[in-house]
Amino acid sequence: MLAKIIRLLVWGAVFFLPEHKRIAIDRRLRGREEFRKLQKSDCVIVSYGKSGRTWLRVMLSRFYQLKHGLPDNSLIAFDNLQAKNRDIPLIFFSHDNYLKDFTGNADSKKDYYQKKVVLLVRDPRDVAVSQYFQWKHRMHPWKKRLNKYPAHDSDISEYEFAMDQNVGLPKIVEFLNLWADEAGKIDQLLVVRYEDMRRDTAKVLTQILDFIGTPATPEEAQDVVNFSSMENMKKMEEKRTFRFSGSRMVPGDRKNPDSYKVRRGKVGGFSDYFDEDQVNAIEQLLQQTLRPVYGYTGQETDGD
Repeated sequence: MLAKIIRLLVWGAVFFLPEHKRIAIDRRLRGREEFRKLQKSDCVIVSYGKSGRTWLRVMLSRFYQLKHGLPDNSLIAFDNLQAKNRDIPLIFFSHDNYLKDFTGNADSKKDYYQKKVVLLVRDPRDVAVSQYFQWKHRMHPWKKRLNKYPAHDSDISEYEFAMDQNVGLPKIVEFLNLWADEAGKIDQLLVVRYEDMRRDTAKVLTQILDFIGTPATPEEAQDVVNFSSMENMKKMEEKRTFRFSGSRMVPGDRKNPDSYKVRRGKVGGFSDYFDEDQVNAIEQLLQQTLRPVYGYTGQETDGD
């Protein structure tokens, strides 16, 4: 909250500056806040936007609710749950957007070398489609300008968005490739694929909690899986269960299913939005540019 107040005060002071300078200042302030949280954190969960972070956040929140008797609407947001119980670790969730604007480490992950990091990844094709609907129905116009998204009222297709150099597949691949290149330099790193988390949620969740240092019993893991099912998360978003946690789990428009934070979560769902030629062009782009370490070649679906 304090960081937002500071940004608002600074925003008022620089309101009449050219937009590119306001963007640079805003990004640096956000980066400074990310750096502060990173330094204090016990574990950082890094992901590109729309890679399943909200789902994992709800699962971890549910686990600490069970473990420490917290209300069902307690959603972890860095230090808010630790304020209720000191045994809950400080977990920093980051899309790794702005840190480099403060530290200058744009070509490495040096800022994370000494930290305990969970890297959550997802098929870039599904990420690109999910990002499209985030941009179209949920994203604030200033956030779009801040991160070089297409203009607020742009009329572009899912494919045009996916192939955009600034926000589409090329940008997602750049993010994943740098993390792949730097992985060996990070002291403690756990790479988690969204697809594996969907396939065997309890197993992957247990691995994550073991890595964080707060292991779960099989009974606790199963409760978390049930609580965090896609169906229940959609119900919670519709009911605004986590309304006191900002806009993380609140629909942009209750009547529009594409405006919900929890939309489909489908593995391989990208193919529903592209024709055969477009799918082939996207596949070729990934084959030529994406590091193979993640296994995102060919088409993987919920039925695989």
